[in-house]
Amino acid sequence: MKISIIGVGLIGGSIALKLKQKGIVDFIYGIDNNNEHLSEALNLKIIDAKVDLEYGIKNSDLVILAIPVDAARKLLPNVLDLISENQTVMDAGSTKSGIVNAVKNHPKRLRFVAFHPMWGTENSGPASAVSESFSGKAGVICNKEESDKDALNLVEKIVEALDMHLIYMNAEDHDVHTAYISHISHITSYALANTVLEKEREEETIFQLASSGFSSTVRLAKSHPEMWVPIFKQNKENVLDVLNEHIFQLKKFKAALEKENFEYLEELILNANKIRGILDKK
Repeated sequence: MKISIIGVGLIGGSIALKLKQKGIVDFIYGIDNNNEHLSEALNLKIIDAKVDLEYGIKNSDLVILAIPVDAARKLLPNVLDLISENQTVMDAGSTKSGIVNAVKNHPKRLRFVAFHPMWGTENSGPASAVSESFSGKAGVICNKEESDKDALNLVEKIVEALDMHLIYMNAEDHDVHTAYISHISHITSYALANTVLEKEREEETIFQLASSGFSSTVRLAKSHPEMWVPIFKQNKENVLDVLNEHIFQLKKFKAALEKENFEYLEELILNANKIRGILDKK
């Protein structure tokens, strides 16, 4: 099987490495607007050749879009225009409703499978790609009933090769859930980083005193805006909903401290501790 990966960065590169490791693909074409990324991916043996969009699509059994969600939303209709009825297209975007809606009336919509691998880091570029990145993580396929059975089966095979466990849901539900368990984490991390940078002007002090807890909390603040601004834009309503709830919860902690109501503060913390039991089941 020959595949083309549009976007050979962290996600696209990691997918390529794993599929090569599993021997599920014979040849991988790399397509990217960043020629340095393409050359780097070629040198790292993530891809086998760097090609232009039309050539890569015409000569692949499967096309994977691993680019920011706004770019994927714009490009996907053009990709579907170029494929035959025997080819399959999948994406790896963190939001799904906008992408699905962008091609809902496309004559080749059935050849597209909406997919989101629930993994990522603050790093980017081909050098950040790791073959075992997806192992044990959730792989979400959205609106499966809108895809041809053979196209769906192929993407399921890809997800299985990535060692992910499959979850099916509709695009709207996916975007609500990811706003709560993924997108708000990034906003919180960005806000905390900005808070510290505003109040603690001594960089050396931050470096010397930063605990592992602080470092892990603000790790996501190193994530690039090129990826995350489009995600927040595409999922704006859900992100605003969760952000309002988060602000409400922060106000509870603020009020408890202002009123020196430490019993209530303890209640808030004990209630938050319930998350441990949920996450420890994983």
